[in-house]
Amino acid sequence: MDYYDDNDNENLEVMLLLEAVNAKYGYDFRSYARASIKRRIRHRMSVSGIKKITEVIERLIYDKSFFTDLLGDFSISTTEMFRDPGFFQALRKTVFPVLQRLPFIKIWVAGCSTGEEVYSLAILLREEKLYEKSMIYATDYCNKSLTTAKEGIYNIKSIKKYAANYIQAGGIQSFSDYFKAEADSAAIDPSLRQNMVFSIHNLAADGVFGEMNIILCRNVLIYFNRELQNKVFGLFTQSLEEGGYLCLGSKETIRLSTYSDNYDEMLRDEKIYRRNSAPVSYSKPSAHPVATPEFVTKGGELIRDVKAKMEELDYLLNSVGSLPGQS
Repeated sequence: MDYYDDNDNENLEVMLLLEAVNAKYGYDFRSYARASIKRRIRHRMSVSGIKKITEVIERLIYDKSFFTDLLGDFSISTTEMFRDPGFFQALRKTVFPVLQRLPFIKIWVAGCSTGEEVYSLAILLREEKLYEKSMIYATDYCNKSLTTAKEGIYNIKSIKKYAANYIQAGGIQSFSDYFKAEADSAAIDPSLRQNMVFSIHNLAADGVFGEMNIILCRNVLIYFNRELQNKVFGLFTQSLEEGGYLCLGSKETIRLSTYSDNYDEMLRDEKIYRRNSAPVSYSKPSAHPVATPEFVTKGGELIRDVKAKMEELDYLLNSVGSLPGQS
């Protein structure tokens, strides 16, 4: 992989940072797209006044609140209600009529972020008289995002955009029926949460959600590398009933994975696939590359170097403070 280049200190530092996050806190971002991870690390460095990634490593190891902030940066939170209205219109017209035949509907929204998509789905289910027999499992690895999702309170400035999306998605009520506006915020109708379960789940490390009729994981997989994408598709395939639906983001596809043959393409543009009866051959994920002794040595040298420089700076500052005439 490109980030294991011996001659690229920044890539080595990023590798060591992700190894530290995994070892210290159990969050595995090692297979996330490297460009995205770097952007988010640089953002945290900028707002924290940090100049080097090695300083980030030390801060996250010894300062849990700093790690929590970094974890929030890693969370994919670009979302809105009824994002890609054509997708939700397709759900209503193509998928929901099939669900009408089921006695009970189980839906997994994986990587739900702050919950806008979850509530969008709940509104459509209610309008199609499917909500009462549905259970929505909304998961994300970021507890901060899940807290926002559970509260269901959003900036009032976003509501105008959400209302326009709702109409384009085929909404049949007044969108204002689904929230209560207060000053600068809008609170989602709490009755929409009755059939929802919010839970921590890390797609990179955690296990199966079994016997689902629909899985939505939209605009999350684009941040994973190819190997992790394939692993997650295996997880979804194990979690989805035969005949169940897998819904992806507009820039995502299952066709490049080893599970492609297990799905029929229902709607190409909307990225809606249906699990077929083809036998599944679950691919065994390769062992994740780990730091070799040489990398450990190089990484140790980098960290020791920055610590030595910090100690030297402390010594110089103390020396200045002790000079004659200094208070």
